[in-house]
Amino acid sequence: MTHPAQPKASHFINGEYVEDTAGTPIPVIYAATGEQIATVHAATPAIVEQALSTAKAAQKAWAKMSGTERGRILRRAADIMRDRNHDLSVLETYDTGKPLQETLVADATSGADALEYFGGLAASLTGEHIPLGEDWVYTKREALGLCVGIGAWNYPTQIACWKGAPALACGNAMVFKPSETTPLCALKVAEILIEAGAPAGVFNVVQGMGEVGGALVTDPRVDKVSLTGSVPTGKKVYAAAAEGMKHVTMELGGKSPLIIFDDADLDNAVGGAINGNFYSSGQVCSNGTRVFVQKGIKEKFLARLAERTGNAILGDPMDEATSFGPMVTENQMNIVLGYIEKGKEEGARLICGGKRADMDGYFIEPTVFADVTDDMTIAREEIFGPVMSVLDFDTEEEVVARANDTEFGLSAGVFTKDFTRAHRVIGNLEAGSCFINSYNDAPVEAPFGGVKASGVGRENSKEAIKHFSQVKSVYVRMGDVEAAF
Repeated sequence: MTHPAQPKASHFINGEYVEDTAGTPIPVIYAATGEQIATVHAATPAIVEQALSTAKAAQKAWAKMSGTERGRILRRAADIMRDRNHDLSVLETYDTGKPLQETLVADATSGADALEYFGGLAASLTGEHIPLGEDWVYTKREALGLCVGIGAWNYPTQIACWKGAPALACGNAMVFKPSETTPLCALKVAEILIEAGAPAGVFNVVQGMGEVGGALVTDPRVDKVSLTGSVPTGKKVYAAAAEGMKHVTMELGGKSPLIIFDDADLDNAVGGAINGNFYSSGQVCSNGTRVFVQKGIKEKFLARLAERTGNAILGDPMDEATSFGPMVTENQMNIVLGYIEKGKEEGARLICGGKRADMDGYFIEPTVFADVTDDMTIAREEIFGPVMSVLDFDTEEEVVARANDTEFGLSAGVFTKDFTRAHRVIGNLEAGSCFINSYNDAPVEAPFGGVKASGVGRENSKEAIKHFSQVKSVYVRMGDVEAAF
């Protein structure tokens, strides 16, 4: 009997499921047990061609529809997604291993929010009138054309919607390639969009590894590439897109600082550190993995953190009581375990966790290191797992300088009761998505993205519209044209 996670086919092109078993098989492994639950096939050149040509063909008519009509379809898709939240959450858990307790509230719901938000904006995408005496200029906001989305494995449903919704709202077509690790959820997004009334071909999903991504990114028909991934992958994709002068959005990694001052509410600060390090088992790009704690509350903070981390429930992700799931793959687990060993070797003090959990699947205990210094590997490199580094600091000036001493700049957070200081410190931190007395909130209404090596462009909010559209200006002369001869 086939597993319920097995999709009808590997790809979704031009409004229907499409299979080509000549493509390399990609096993889908359930992280909680290590068992194979499905297989998809990487896109062959013929599949890539089919996806790009149908998307290109569908885009013009889609762009000619009114924004209101496009928005209505996106809003319907949001409604369908919410109606099916339970089944989509179960699929997300099979795809990623994240606990159902989490996927029920964070994944398809966030995807639906994006479809609803950009569906609501679609009718408002207007230009402006610029008077110049009796002449005038008007502007129009136009679609870019054909967009490619390349997803990461940590939020497969959400990322497909975060890229697809603004692209479609602006009148673009999209070919989306999920991570080969989590190929299942984006297919459902494509299916739901068709059911909601989207024309065939405006949102397509093809599977594959780097070479499929490369074929999509370098195709001359593609106008825009939006990638969520690591910095090394981002540099490669950005360079390839530049060859063809394509628009890009790069949502890359981070090593974000979370700064906790002596006057912070202790439990809120601990909660922020837990959300910023252990949600999704630490597999979140914006995580605040360098937790700077002012010396006055350091031991109190560590004691409370260890106590609360002990309440994590590791277990079957399909059990809603489970609050902490496995790493997405065995490989990712081994990478993280390697970083934990480095932390021990370089002299960080292990407060809790520090090893693979004694159970099936790719579970690592939530791990906290204290007495971490700025030059330790665990404080420099993005780990992408449940490893928190706690660093001490004395003064505001010192902590801001140390927090900024990184190639990354995705997120930053501050916990303090002194609001003047909170805004001052955030103002001085080099990061794109910041938090005061909170961490890792990502509402679709707010822009999301980084500075420095953490990326270019922004997702979500009205900012995303600018990255999926371009402005045409038209000068209108009302009188005669003067010329030199």
